[in-house]
Amino acid sequence: MKLPRINIPRHLFTTRRRTIAIVVGLALAALSVVYTWHVSVDMKHEDEMAIEQLKRDERNAVAMWEDILRTINIGGQVVYNPELLNKLAEHTNVPLVIADERLNVWVTNLPEEVVGDRERLREEIMRMSDINKPISVSYGMMRNATLTIYFGTSDYEHLVSSAHSEALVFFPYVQLIIIIIFAIFAYIAFSSTKQNEQNRVWVGLAKETAHQLGTPTSSLLGWIEYLKNQPVDQMAVDEMSKDLAHLMKIVDRFSKIGSETQLTPMNINEVVGDTVLYFRRRIPRNVTLTYNGLAMAPIRVSINAALFEWVIENLMKNSLDALQGQGAIEVVVGESDKSVYVEVSDTGKGIPKSNWTRIFEPGFTTKTRGWGLGLSLSRRIIEEYHRGKIAVVRSEPGRGTTIRVTLKRMDGDE
Repeated sequence: MKLPRINIPRHLFTTRRRTIAIVVGLALAALSVVYTWHVSVDMKHEDEMAIEQLKRDERNAVAMWEDILRTINIGGQVVYNPELLNKLAEHTNVPLVIADERLNVWVTNLPEEVVGDRERLREEIMRMSDINKPISVSYGMMRNATLTIYFGTSDYEHLVSSAHSEALVFFPYVQLIIIIIFAIFAYIAFSSTKQNEQNRVWVGLAKETAHQLGTPTSSLLGWIEYLKNQPVDQMAVDEMSKDLAHLMKIVDRFSKIGSETQLTPMNINEVVGDTVLYFRRRIPRNVTLTYNGLAMAPIRVSINAALFEWVIENLMKNSLDALQGQGAIEVVVGESDKSVYVEVSDTGKGIPKSNWTRIFEPGFTTKTRGWGLGLSLSRRIIEEYHRGKIAVVRSEPGRGTTIRVTLKRMDGDE
């Protein structure tokens, strides 16, 4: 028995591979953090051991100097060779000062500018005394005569303990922050890719819908031409022709989704007026529709007529739904120094201020039917294709809504 072949969309494999790649990347990053953490702890322990060894070496060096001072005190006589002792001091890493009771320096490896300045020398000796307890050694025939060994700490201890070790400790945190940033960008990239795939599906669906509608609309066009030559009510045929023309506009709009949009300088008064006149014959009797554009000077602006009519149509449909069969709709065209605008106002149920921006989000709707895509699509047409703006400018529950579309005004030489 031959099993039927199951076709699985390729984009599912692509999405799964991206997900696996992100998970594997994050797992490797986490392992890297753990490994670095252990390495930094081990290196810090080694540094601490090295510092302890350095301290032992320093104590041994100071003890050596204590032995030297006791050695040069022979039979109550001090055998003092300053050149030899200072030479030995140069090879001692520990900052060192050997002085008598009056702070007369016998041996030191400090810089000459410190030794030559009595005040700076005193400050340095006090600093060394705070770090390590000075060691006193008796000398000469008078046992109360003493030499004092003042010593500090080598610079290596401070360098390793403060800079190197801290850098190792904080490095895993820095790495963790980098990984978090990577994860955020990976999520954004994944979401963007998923959104792009959804957009491609919707664009393909729109174009396929336009293609499928092409055949019946062409057939209807032929039947209307046939009816024009028949003894029937020609007024009804004319209205059917207008509806078919409107349906062909809708097909043209769907075919333009996802394609490069061409903007053409046009008289916006007439473009909006055509939509208003079409709706005027099809609205309920208790709804009034007014428009100021046909009684004013023409305003030219760069638009795509088919898509822009779609926006005005969506706004008027929303106004009709808000009126619930009774009220008024007003469409106004106007201009300022830098822009051209179209306002659609109604006396319907209004919109709470908290929803002024949400009504343009895909899927948001307050109606019992519909997908909530009309205003979302309108915003995309205005903002992305026409580089304009669309927004609620006035609305109050129970008193109506005004939505404004704003476009950039054409220059005089265009």
